[in-house]
Amino acid sequence: MIPFRPMSATSEVPAAFRNAAGDRGPLRLVGEGIADIRSRRRLVRYLVQADIRKRGADTILGNIWWILDPLLQMVVYVVFLSIVVRNGPPDYPLFIFSAILPWKWFSASITDATTSIVRHDQLIKQIQFPKLVLPVAATTAGIVSFAFGTVALIVLMLFYSSHFSIYLVFIPVIAGVQFVFTLAFSFLVAAGNVFFRDLGNVVGHVLRLWWFLSPGLYSLATLELVFRDHPTLVTIAGMNPFAILFEAYRMVIYGTPTSPPGPPNFVSLAVLLIASIGFLALTTFVFKRLEPNFAKVV
Repeated sequence: MIPFRPMSATSEVPAAFRNAAGDRGPLRLVGEGIADIRSRRRLVRYLVQADIRKRGADTILGNIWWILDPLLQMVVYVVFLSIVVRNGPPDYPLFIFSAILPWKWFSASITDATTSIVRHDQLIKQIQFPKLVLPVAATTAGIVSFAFGTVALIVLMLFYSSHFSIYLVFIPVIAGVQFVFTLAFSFLVAAGNVFFRDLGNVVGHVLRLWWFLSPGLYSLATLELVFRDHPTLVTIAGMNPFAILFEAYRMVIYGTPTSPPGPPNFVSLAVLLIASIGFLALTTFVFKRLEPNFAKVV
């Protein structure tokens, strides 16, 4: 009789990554991930509704907060940069709000997705279902909150009516690109947080640093002037996904300090979309490789 040898806690994570997927290749795992989401659409819908209720987005107070919070952030930055520093562009509140709103959507979605697996630990241990739907639901619920946040954008644009234009119809297009990138990132942090519980704290600090390194408080044109003697730094800054997204949102909402709103840079958006799809395939593969061992770790 072969004696039973329990797996040690110290060796569980490496063994999980090596053996979780068996002989299944990357393409098969990605295909299974897509099939998991498509076959569990009703479960995703239920989890999205539950996540919205958790956030309070289906209550009056929750909706109002999603309108007030980005406006309050905008006021803080406007006061600091326009009054203290005195170097903001014309109509600076609208300039900065066009970046604050999509960033709030991204940061809130990633924060929720990070704990989407571990906070359902009892459910994972009791019921067999594709765990990929959990970060999908957390990320999808953020779309509803973002939609409520656009109410604040409409209110703000009433004060800057000269920026109203037909190009606002491109906001959903830009948001679609952002959603693909956000979903890919959420798969990565959701799976990683199962094995490294401190990842949630790290993500918070990374998001804070990421915001200040992105052209949210300033434009890429301003960065080019500041670092005109260091073009490599400008190139690196331009490769930031949120440099592309912020510039796209700002172009259709605000325009530039010297020109009215116009169409976004579709070439940059297309490049980001293709890169995000590749990133999504990679993180889906990683998630599916680790998925069979989530119940053992949580």
